Amino acid sequence: MSVKIGVSARHVHLTKEDVQILFGRNYELSKKSDLSQPGQFSCTEQVTLKGPKSFIEKVRILGPERNETQVEISKTDSYVLGINPPVRNSGDLKDASEITIIGPCGKITRKAAIISTRHVHANRKEALKHGLLDKEFVSLVVKGIKGGILENVFVRISENYSYEVHLDTDDANAFLIKNGDEAEIIK
Repeated sequence: MSVKIGVSARHVHLTKEDVQILFGRNYELSKKSDLSQPGQFSCTEQVTLKGPKSFIEKVRILGPERNETQVEISKTDSYVLGINPPVRNSGDLKDASEITIIGPCGKITRKAAIISTRHVHANRKEALKHGLLDKEFVSLVVKGIKGGILENVFVRISENYSYEVHLDTDDANAFLIKNGDEAEIIK
């Protein structure tokens, strides 16, 4: 069961209200480029993340706007910022770490920082073909000089998804993975 890998760097998802606070009244996010998942895109806009210890500048915003503001970082980023976010599925902000997001027109502080769970996106046809079930956990075998097995990879199934696994930069760097590499899913 081969799958393409997408490496997900730190990024921010914003609500419409928070976009207005950070970038100004009636502001609309502008698309920089489409992402691998249909309807998702990176924006030209960037923000600064501030934690108790330090800042991380030039953090990309991803669109479209969401119902809740969410900041996805790596564990390495959390050390820099001085926070301890939980590992969560996108959209699950239970016990999320507080973080300040700074834009050109304002700043917000939200309990919004998480480390995203490793996950596979698949539409129903691809899931059926590969025997994947929604919300199950699988493992990922990575070949190469620093190959190995990544466990606890969450499966997300929706008609809006394109078949791909998403890893954060810490996982990718540990296994010398780059965008577009392939791995094998095992159950």
